[in-house]
Amino acid sequence: MRLLLLSILFPLLASAATPLDLGTRWELFVDEHLVASKDGLALKLHEPVRREIVLTTDKPWEGPTCGYFSAIQDGKKVRLYYRGSAGGSDHSDAQVTCFVESEDGIHFTRPKLGLIEAGGTKDNNVVWRGVESHNFAPFLDANPNAKPSERYKALGGVKQPGKNWHQGETPGGLYAFASPDGVHWKKMQDTPVITKGAFDSQNLAFWDVTRNRYASFSRIFTNKVRAIQSMTSTDFLGWSDGVAHQYAKDVPFEHFYTSATVPCPTAPHLFLSFPKRFATTREKVKGHIGGKGVSDAVFMSSRDGTHWDRPFLEAWVRPGPDLQNWTERSNMTACGIYDPGDGEWSLYISEHYRHPDHRIRRLTVRKQGFASMHADAKGGSFTTKPIQVTGSKLILNSATSATGSLVIEVLDETGAVAAKSAEIYGDEFEANVLDTSKLIGKTVTLRVTMKDADLYALRFAD
Repeated sequence: MRLLLLSILFPLLASAATPLDLGTRWELFVDEHLVASKDGLALKLHEPVRREIVLTTDKPWEGPTCGYFSAIQDGKKVRLYYRGSAGGSDHSDAQVTCFVESEDGIHFTRPKLGLIEAGGTKDNNVVWRGVESHNFAPFLDANPNAKPSERYKALGGVKQPGKNWHQGETPGGLYAFASPDGVHWKKMQDTPVITKGAFDSQNLAFWDVTRNRYASFSRIFTNKVRAIQSMTSTDFLGWSDGVAHQYAKDVPFEHFYTSATVPCPTAPHLFLSFPKRFATTREKVKGHIGGKGVSDAVFMSSRDGTHWDRPFLEAWVRPGPDLQNWTERSNMTACGIYDPGDGEWSLYISEHYRHPDHRIRRLTVRKQGFASMHADAKGGSFTTKPIQVTGSKLILNSATSATGSLVIEVLDETGAVAAKSAEIYGDEFEANVLDTSKLIGKTVTLRVTMKDADLYALRFAD
């Protein structure tokens, strides 16, 4: 009876809904944006693989409270920018901004720049000194109209102490910086460009290529809970009012110390975020100098920068068995994804905060593989919302076991099968699974039947 009812309702539902126009962009299964119904399947979060330690912040100008790392890919090269700090006030002028660089994302070196004295020498990798280094967060500007002298940009700065500083009511704020090469920096103006917020965190920005504007994600407090706000700008100097992130009603309100928000490398219309979740009252290691608080990293995504999907409330990265990761402010994901082009993406996470061997570890995930539509050995299926076919072939990023499989059926507006793939099995990042050339411009739904398999992403292509 249930199947009969669905067969009657299907044409009506399909014709009533406005079809999704995917163009030729990738759509990742980090949420259920494409999904109309599912049976026996579920979204699955995939934990990253812990790789090697790539940096220990043990130089005299660095220290155990280095933090707020940004990973910037420029061609095949990747740079890690970070605060050099051995402790002390957030408002100390002794804080510095350092960077290291690598050709493979694994082996990093400190360039000897000779620009700024720190740690008793100019023979260091310091590019800025001052209070703005507390949270200096640079990025490579993808704005096609960016000046060559402003190819790199950054935000940095804090609010001054005083009553209601958490609400942004004291002087100070985020300054705008620019650089032609990521080494020689200057303030774009003498006054802060963003003043409403708390900012005692990593406050990020990047060029949103999909919407042709700059996007910023900065720290606020909401009812004394650490939270995130988004803002937009057309010129990086004038910013819209902040809008606090919004979540579904059943999502718990948790302390997010940082956000590490980035546009997805292969799908920049989709924002990915890796907040450091902070449990303020827990104390696993008694007597630690930093006091109470334990942290892990979580994962979430957004399609507009304001409304955030959190289908996975569990941790993306746990502290693990290392007790030094169970002390306050460890497990902070760096902002940025490095793609060496080999099917694995690299991210970076801090460990051992406020310990002498404070360090950065590399994490890897499958390309586009943060989450998937997952089928166990029993199998199941899901049906998409109506989609307008925009390419001559359907491409999948998927993986199965040796006996697992996927089958794609294309259903027309009456619910009839207009095309069907062969049985798909294997592990491929861009598998051409179905000829859709005769369906271009038509509205269809996809019915995907899976067994012991993961579907990470799909797109139409020419």
